[in-house]
This record gives sequence, structure tokens and C-alpha cells, in this order.
Amino acid sequence: MERKNAWLSYSEEERAKLNQVCDDYKAYLSIGKTERECVTEAVRLAEAKGYRRMEDVMKAGETLKEGDRVYRICMNKTLVLFQIGSEPIENGMNILGAHIDSPRLDLKQNPLYEDTDMVLLDTHYYGGVKKYQWVAMPLALHGVVAKKDGTSINVVIGEDPEDPVLCISDLLPHLAADQMQKKASEIIDGEALDVLFGSEPAADADEKEKELVKKNILALLKAKYDMEEEDFISAELEIVPAGAARDCGLDRSMVIGYGQDDRICAYTSLAAQLDMGPVKRTAVCLLVDKEEIGSVGATGMHSRFFENTVAELMSLAGQYTDLGVRRAIANSRMLSSDVSAAFDPNFAGVFEKKNSAYFGRGLVFNKYTGSRGKSGSNDASAEYMAAVRRVMDDNGVFWQTAEIGKVDQGGGGTIAYIMANYGMEVIDSGIAVLSMHAPWEIGSKADIYEGYKGYMAFLKDA
Repeated sequence: MERKNAWLSYSEEERAKLNQVCDDYKAYLSIGKTERECVTEAVRLAEAKGYRRMEDVMKAGETLKEGDRVYRICMNKTLVLFQIGSEPIENGMNILGAHIDSPRLDLKQNPLYEDTDMVLLDTHYYGGVKKYQWVAMPLALHGVVAKKDGTSINVVIGEDPEDPVLCISDLLPHLAADQMQKKASEIIDGEALDVLFGSEPAADADEKEKELVKKNILALLKAKYDMEEEDFISAELEIVPAGAARDCGLDRSMVIGYGQDDRICAYTSLAAQLDMGPVKRTAVCLLVDKEEIGSVGATGMHSRFFENTVAELMSLAGQYTDLGVRRAIANSRMLSSDVSAAFDPNFAGVFEKKNSAYFGRGLVFNKYTGSRGKSGSNDASAEYMAAVRRVMDDNGVFWQTAEIGKVDQGGGGTIAYIMANYGMEVIDSGIAVLSMHAPWEIGSKADIYEGYKGYMAFLKDA
């Protein structure tokens, strides 16, 4: 079943819309390099489209009605948006779910140290990374520092053209004879991913003092951020690739940037939610944290945040009962949107061509995920797959089906199985990327556009 290339179908008007969607996506990707930044920017965009904080509606004692738009945040890292439909919420919602955390390097709680007149930051990698990919490249520091007085400081170093960048040094090939004999997973040890942070001693220091470079670095942090060394203990600081998302390819047909797993799905889901007209079933966009490490914690999909928020929503709409909340979630339909592995001719041996995702052929549906014998899988029903096919075809969306490589090569999972525990219909969908989990990932502009169209179609017609 060969799927057509979407590029061949576009009119000039559609190409203009495609470019606008992708330009907006690149801007979002460049701003949102942490979960907090993604939530902050999503809220800014949502409020411009008339969304209000649920807490403000509660305080005002208002009742939600058809067409109202509200959002709720969990710990500044997870966000859910609702547009109230004409049908009772108990009948079920149409949900777009994606995650906004990405593989990266986190600073340890006590990260700063000096060694041989160099100051470094100790890191702990987050999610599935190839450690050797993170050395000898420009890096940036993003995050927040929470101080004991209750204030918080946002930190971004390495993105402004006037900023310095950071880096992790690599071993020169002249001395790498032993290193080059190691397996790829061992070329760079996790404890060797220490970020070079400075090398200039404090100018006003006494020669008898020790750690003069560290003294200078701490003085710079104090001057710019009013930050003490102990403040690292209550900080969430992430090392990410420096630089903005950009067009890729001579024909500008692709986007290259950090964090496209899974912000390529998160943004297109968000954009679809914000651009929706009136809906019958309440439309939902759910952007969650911690998927890359098992969806754990208060901001991960395993938490009760979504369930509790639906209860609050139904209360504000005057529709709350305990049974009603259970029915609303069980009767819902969801696209669990996460990236799929695009077929890469450089590594054709790990793919099964008939069941691979291809650039330019549209939104990807994975009936099942998991690894090898479908371990850790969500497996959508045939009936739901048929319903999704109808929605996409009726709305002229280019789409394809795929698995993540050959059966014995590995695999992956998403948040789908967690939501399926409620009994709702869920299928994995998403946009194919190359170089998944690398510092720089690549997506097709046509697929980004078809993802946006497909998510709008689902919210409207599922």
C-alpha cells in the first residue's frame, strides 16, 4: 500500500500556509528548550486566543459554557487546554496528547568544581542519549534557580548572539587509540559529560587562595543572577544544544532543531487546538512531562493531574458527578502523539520498508508500539483504526502507518498505554523524524503541516 508524497498535491496557497505553520513551529522550538519554557510559550499563545486560567474562572464563580476555553498548569511543566463542546462532557472528549520533555543533560545538585585551573559543571544525562553525540559542540544552559526567599531566577546562557556558549571537550584522535576500540556506548562515560564553564582566575584574588577560577565564576553568577553556589541545590538547570531551529536542505523542505521529539507533535497539537472553531465534543490538548524517563512523578502521565483536572472542569461546567468523570474519560478518544522513526537510507538495515514511515507522506499512525513481542505496547482496536482512517480521509489529510524498525531491533513506547488504562480509545500517532534523540533532529515540513491538519480533523470529527 504505497502512500503518496504530500508535496505533490500542494497548491501555492497551501504552500504558503505550510510555510507559515513551519515558521511558527521553528520559533516555538527555538524558544522552548525546556518543559517550563514550552509551557510558558504555549500559555502566551493560548491566552492570545482567548484561553483563561481555570483558577481564575473558579475565583470568579463563573460557569463554563459551550465555546469557553480554559487551561491548567501543573508545576510549570505540564499543561492541559480545553475547549468546551456542545455535547455533555460525560459523552467523552477528543484528546491530543504529546510530551514536551526531551533528552538532555541535567546539572547535578552539587555541579560546580575546579580542576587544573578549569571550572566544570557535573551533569547527569536525562532520557535515552548517545553520550558521544554531546561532546565538542556548542551548548547552552537553560533553567530556573529557586532561592530560599521564594523568588525564582530564569537562566539562559548561550542563545543570544552576544552570549558565550558552553561545551564538553572530546579526546583528540592522536591520543584516542584505546578510546576507539571501545563500544559506542562506552566511548564517552556518563561521568565524563562535564561541561566546561570557565578558565580565567579572579583578577583581585590573593595568590595564596585556591580555586581562583571558581571564585571568578561565582562572582559572575552573583553579578548577573544574584546567585550563590548553594542555590544550585534548588535549581533545575539543563544543558541543551545552543542555537535556533533552522531550515534544512537546499530546498528548505525540512526543519533541523533540538527537541523535536516530541515538540514537533506538541506544537502541531497545540496549534490545532488553538485554531479550532466550534466543536461538538470537548477538545483537549494535553502536553506532559517526564515521558522520556517513564512518565513518572507529579508532572508525568502516571500522575492524577489530568483526571483531577477533568473533575474540576466538569464542576465548573455544572456537570460534575464522580461517575460522570469516569464516564467522560472512558468515553474519550485520543491521539497519543509521539514521533516515529523516519526511514533513513543510511541505516536501511534496521527498517522494514513496507512498515516504515517516510518523509513527505504525512501523519504517522502506529496501531501498536512497544518492543519486540509488543512489550510495553498500546494496541489500538481495529474499529478505532477504521474510525481514524475515515476522519483523515474525509478531511484530505495525508497519512501513513509504521512500526519503529524491524521487530528484533528494539522499539519504543509512549503515553498511550497509560491513557488506555481508563478504557478510552487510544492510538499512537505522530510525525516522523530523522536522528531521533540526537542533539539535532530533522523533520519534514510537509509532515509537520499534515500533522497540524490531521490533529484539527481529529478534534473536529472524531
